[in-house]
Amino acid sequence: MKPLILAIDTTHEFGSLALCREGDLLEEVTLHAPQGFAHLLYRHLGELLERHRAKPEDVDCFAAASGPGSFTGVRIGLACIKGLAEARGKSAVAVSNLQALAAFGGAPLRAVVLDARRGEVYGAVYDARGAVVVPESVGPLAAWLDRLPGGELDFVTGDLELPLAGTRFESAPVVKAPRAIAAAIARLALEAYREGRAADPAALDANYVRRSDAELFWRES
Repeated sequence: MKPLILAIDTTHEFGSLALCREGDLLEEVTLHAPQGFAHLLYRHLGELLERHRAKPEDVDCFAAASGPGSFTGVRIGLACIKGLAEARGKSAVAVSNLQALAAFGGAPLRAVVLDARRGEVYGAVYDARGAVVVPESVGPLAAWLDRLPGGELDFVTGDLELPLAGTRFESAPVVKAPRAIAAAIARLALEAYREGRAADPAALDANYVRRSDAELFWRES
């Protein structure tokens, strides 16, 4: 039977859930939780599975966005899929938000950038296959742009406005990714599952990128 993948993103105010069978998206749900996801996540997960006549034990692999993003949101999402996977003896995958966003680019190289607050950005570059070209980092936008490679490249971001005028990238395309990225996470998780890279859920970890003291400064959006 084709593997069933359940993916969630709770790393920002606008989260999402997705259920995929093999490469086919069954449904993606956008959630808005300005007060956090802890009080509504399991209800929406249950409703999603019920609409498709599935149960948690039918899921072959659970996946979650691992960050960067809200520290609290990252932990909630990972704890959810780790608990579901451990209880049912299934594998799980943690997917970087930046890698998931790269799927929305169209160029051979995709420079993904997210607002990291405090005058900084999270950034990374991936190729069309999702492989890392420039590792994930956090810092000022100008310094990050200086490290980017040449070649055919587009920028992928969410709600962040990129001030590229006057830089060597001022003519580069900028792709605004949708708020819902759970389907992209599910597709990356399926690839990991097929290749035997899905992990014991207990081994999954957050991808904060910024050092841990960032939690002291993070304000939930």
